[in-house]
Amino acid sequence: MKRYTAKWGALGAAVSLAAWLGAASARAEQPLEDIYRVSQASTQAAQASQATVERIADETRELLQEYKTVMKQVDGLEVYNARLEKQIAGQEERVAATGASIDEVTVLQRQMMPLLVRMIDGLESFVALDKPFLLEERRERIAFLRHNLDRPDIPLAEKYRQVMEAYRIEIEYGRKIDTYRDTIAIDGEQREVDILRVGRIALLYQTPDRQAAGFWNPAQGGWEPLEGNEYRGAIQQGMRMANKQASIDLLELPIAAPEAAR
Repeated sequence: MKRYTAKWGALGAAVSLAAWLGAASARAEQPLEDIYRVSQASTQAAQASQATVERIADETRELLQEYKTVMKQVDGLEVYNARLEKQIAGQEERVAATGASIDEVTVLQRQMMPLLVRMIDGLESFVALDKPFLLEERRERIAFLRHNLDRPDIPLAEKYRQVMEAYRIEIEYGRKIDTYRDTIAIDGEQREVDILRVGRIALLYQTPDRQAAGFWNPAQGGWEPLEGNEYRGAIQQGMRMANKQASIDLLELPIAAPEAAR
C-alpha cells in the first residue's frame, strides 16, 4: 500500500514539474513576442523617420535652389536698377536741357521772323539791282516767300529753309551758263529774243533770225545793240554750250567794265 502511494506521489510530482516547465516555457515565449513587436515598431518608426528626413532634405534642397534662383534675380535686378538710375539721371539732364532749349527757341522765334523779313527784302533789292535775267521767275519766288511768311501752318524752320534755298539758287546763277527765250525792249520795241547768260559776267541777246544781237549795259541800265558781226558767232557758240550741244570753251564776249563800289 505504501508502495503504491509512493508511486502516485512520484507521478504527481512529475506531472507538476511538467506543468511548471510548460508554464515557464509559455512565460518565456511571451517576452520574445513583445520584443519582436517592439523591434518591428521601432523599425517602422525608423522607416517613417527616414522618410520624413528624406522629405525634409528634398524640401530643403528645393528651397535652397529657389533661394539661389531668387538671389540671381535680385542681383540682376540690382544691376538693372543701377542702369535705370543712370538712364533716369541722363533723361533728367536732357529734360532740363530741353527746357532751356525751349526757352532759347522761344527767344529765337521772336528774333527769326524779323530776320527772315530783312533777308527777303535784301533778296528783292538784289534782284532789282542785278542783271535782268529770269526776272519773272525770280520775282515769283520772292512773292512766294513773302506769302509763306504769313502762313501759320508752315513751321518757322521750313520758312527759314525756303529763304535759304532762294539764296542758294541766286548763288548758283553766278556759277552757270544758261540760255532761254524772252521778250525785251529794244529801241522802244518789244522783241522776242534768245538770251545768253554767262554767270553774272555777261548777259546777251540774239534774235531768232540771228540778224541782231546785243548785250545788257549796266552802266546805261538797258540793252545795247552790237554793231557788225564780231560777237554773233561767239554768242551762238555760247548758246550751244549752254544747251550742252558743244563742249565748254573760251568765249570772246563784250563785257562791261566793273564799276567802283559806292
